[in-house]
Amino acid sequence: MNRAVFLDRDGTIVAEKNYLHRPEDVVVFPGAGAALKRLMDAGFKLFMVSNQSGVGRGYFTMADVDKVNAHLCAELACDGVRFEKIYIAPEAPDAPSRGRKPSPQFLFDARDEFGLDLAHSYMVGDKLIDLECGWNAGVKQSLLVRTGYGTGEEQKSPDKIKAAVVVDSLPAMAEWILGHGLATD
Repeated sequence: MNRAVFLDRDGTIVAEKNYLHRPEDVVVFPGAGAALKRLMDAGFKLFMVSNQSGVGRGYFTMADVDKVNAHLCAELACDGVRFEKIYIAPEAPDAPSRGRKPSPQFLFDARDEFGLDLAHSYMVGDKLIDLECGWNAGVKQSLLVRTGYGTGEEQKSPDKIKAAVVVDSLPAMAEWILGHGLATD
């Protein structure tokens, strides 16, 4: 069975910087690398799924996004972490988009390309749209991290968030998946 963990980038893996577009501004959350490595070691494939509307708004380019992602991947590689693929939706929120979250399209694409079982996979993010992306794709569980916008989302939409698992950080997310999430697999 091919299981995956899909992760939002900004506010989930790295500190939210309001249209992050420079590699030197990347701040990886403490423990993120070790947490992601634990998931890989348990057999999960890792994917990043990120809306980058700054491209569609003209604030920066896809080349800037690629540079930030390359820097982030190099930082996480120090912990032995590797993403199978990074999916980016560069469109502005009001523009037509195939993959912009909460659309599940990128999760379906990953399922088809990598032979994943979405019913045994997870979506992790700091916004309701991240959770909805996972729910729309039929993942086993969507997890909200209280980093980035997570705490605010939890307070703003408690009834919508109640179907999610809420954790403080990526290390807590990995602990939950490896402790509770696998128990019913």
